[in-house]
Amino acid sequence: MDYHGKVTDGTGDAICVRDLRKIYGNKAAVDGLTLRVPRGCFFGFLGPNGAGKSTTIRMLTGLIPPSSGSIELLGMPLPERALDIKRHIGLVPDESLLFDRLTGVEFLEFVGRMYGLARPLARERAQALMGLFELADGSRKLIAEYSKGMRKRVAMAASLIHRPELFLMDEPFEGVDAVGARLMKDILLDQVRQGATIFLTSHVLEVVERLCDRVAIIHEGKLVVEGTMDELRAGSETLEDVFVRVVGAERSFERLEWL
Repeated sequence: MDYHGKVTDGTGDAICVRDLRKIYGNKAAVDGLTLRVPRGCFFGFLGPNGAGKSTTIRMLTGLIPPSSGSIELLGMPLPERALDIKRHIGLVPDESLLFDRLTGVEFLEFVGRMYGLARPLARERAQALMGLFELADGSRKLIAEYSKGMRKRVAMAASLIHRPELFLMDEPFEGVDAVGARLMKDILLDQVRQGATIFLTSHVLEVVERLCDRVAIIHEGKLVVEGTMDELRAGSETLEDVFVRVVGAERSFERLEWL
């Protein structure tokens, strides 16, 4: 018994995928991905638009099946133990799929109940999370009235309510202002300090550079580089320099005469 009272052996990887593929027609969205994410790691999963990041996360959550390959989360195989896995993961999808006709508290309580929390505990945690994410002032607002940044905050709050061991997050900071993003980062870093694992995609490379212990970059569905931040950077390179170099995007632009 360890992090947050979950029954795990404390060994192995939070995520282990081997030769993972997803084929649409005659095109591979993910093409032979093999990746290991250690437990207790803040892991950045990067790539250009269309590289296969969101497809990978959808396969990890069981939303879409792989064409081939294997997935293990927290030592459990997917899809064979999908229900057990889902009890231990928190998800923040790229598009926040929220119920617009509920208030934030009602939505969080609903999510807690879906994860098997007793109603009083689900309500207590929902109210606490609304305060933690600085949403309490709008507690009577319907989610339909929330800004994009508020929707992202409540989506992240929902991912926390059952105290998961592994978070899968697809662009969690998109549309969030600087104050909200700082708050969300602090909460996630605290989760990692307590032993959780976070698997994060983001186009904001400065955020990934500050938060993540390890980074993987995929391009056209294939893994092109993976390692710690120090291992990836050569000399004074930033993560942006590394990213542009490994995906072959280094090029000069031709200035328009009229611009």
